[in-house]
Amino acid sequence: MGAFFVRRDRRVVKVQSEDEARIAYDLVAEGYAALLDGELERLPLERAMLTAFLEQVEAGGGGPIADLGCGPGRVAGFLAGIGADMRGIDLSPGMIAVARRDHPAIPFEVASMAELPFGDGELAGALAWYSIIHVPQDLQDAVFAEFARALRPGGMLLLAFQVSEDGDEDIVHLRQAYGHEIDLRTRRQSPARVERRLAEAGFAQLAQLVREPIASEKSRQAFLLARRCVPAQRMAGSGSAAS
Repeated sequence: MGAFFVRRDRRVVKVQSEDEARIAYDLVAEGYAALLDGELERLPLERAMLTAFLEQVEAGGGGPIADLGCGPGRVAGFLAGIGADMRGIDLSPGMIAVARRDHPAIPFEVASMAELPFGDGELAGALAWYSIIHVPQDLQDAVFAEFARALRPGGMLLLAFQVSEDGDEDIVHLRQAYGHEIDLRTRRQSPARVERRLAEAGFAQLAQLVREPIASEKSRQAFLLARRCVPAQRMAGSGSAAS
């Protein structure tokens, strides 16, 4: 397998993993997009979390939002449709091709969540909608630190993932999906563990929603909304200026 690059304190640590996701999603891109087309119209709780996320971004002054692991762009398209300034990245060139075709007004590019193509503090908001499920647990701290780097202080982060019912993580090995044979591992996760790791990366949780499975889902679904903390030194400096 190829390299998964993680930026940690400006160093790039080479590890294994990303090719598995890239190869699988390139293969299923068209079928995945077709199957999930219009899905958000049937999911009121998901729409509510996405709308609340955008309202929090706007309350903080607005600005660019990135969909990290955007797939075919359906969530970015929904947010753009209600006024968000969207862009998206994904590992899979196949997924990016579909996203560009279906949402031509939104800029999409091939990139890794672990090495984001955004400057420090460039983003007002970011979401990882079922994309951290492909990040091995021992790499998540570095990925969350990269999210924090790209978000400005006070910026908003929204995560979606399946819930583990057996400890911190359940690994699901998919061998067939969307009409294709694939080799892909996904990870159901503990919301409490994700919250702890976000706190260590400099985020404060604002809200968490866990809903029961519906239709063909096999696990509960979690949605976690967090804010990038303002550094203590900056807060102290602001207080001194005001006094």
